[in-house]
Amino acid sequence: MMNNDIKKITGNIHSVETCGTVDGPGIRYVVFTQGCALRCMYCHNPDTWSPNSESSRIKTTGEVLSDIVKYKSYFRFSGGGVTLSGGEPLLQKEFTAALFSLCKQEELHTALDTSGCVTLDDAAKEVLRYTDLVLLDIKSMNADTFNKITGSDVNVTLNFANYLSEQNIPVWIRFVLVPGLTDNEEELHALCRYVETLNNVERVQILPFHQMGAFKWQNMQLGYKLEETPVPTAQEVHKARELFESYGLNVK
Repeated sequence: MMNNDIKKITGNIHSVETCGTVDGPGIRYVVFTQGCALRCMYCHNPDTWSPNSESSRIKTTGEVLSDIVKYKSYFRFSGGGVTLSGGEPLLQKEFTAALFSLCKQEELHTALDTSGCVTLDDAAKEVLRYTDLVLLDIKSMNADTFNKITGSDVNVTLNFANYLSEQNIPVWIRFVLVPGLTDNEEELHALCRYVETLNNVERVQILPFHQMGAFKWQNMQLGYKLEETPVPTAQEVHKARELFESYGLNVK
């Protein structure tokens, strides 16, 4: 496909963050895509779930890239780049692959923030051809806990993770610590043992649960089930970190 054709491929965009610092290394241009198949109990962006939204915008890869390149000096200075997040960017595989392909032509680092709960088909593998880093959310190793949190099957995510390991694509594992939901010590050990089997994990990020997205659930009348769940204490986060580090994992 010619460059001009690639630049015409459209995606449904929820929002962008021009100078993000938490979704990959350095300063990053973060594109949040619209649409997600999961219904995570602690999601702080439920407004990204629907594949169509009045507040989202249809943009071409060329339009997005033209804004991205304005920040190239920041990326070079900080070791940053471009991150596609969501929602779930792998629900828009053609757009994601095309945008990442254009970013690589601009010599920009690309990161994919994903749950891995997608069919690992040729279109998904095409995205990964242009992906320098995957930020992979693993909610839990326990099938029942994972399904309770997301409404989905953990084995789909694990199949995706195994493929990343086979292809030696660098990964940061992301894990949300939710008191009374994902902090079961036995399940944490199971996650650590699994991550140990992967040969491409650069770090594990423990993300403490927060209530910052609760107002969206209320505004959308979704029925927020974690209203009474406290944020984890510093001691609880430290305990989880020590457990991960006991397996020799690099924890941030």
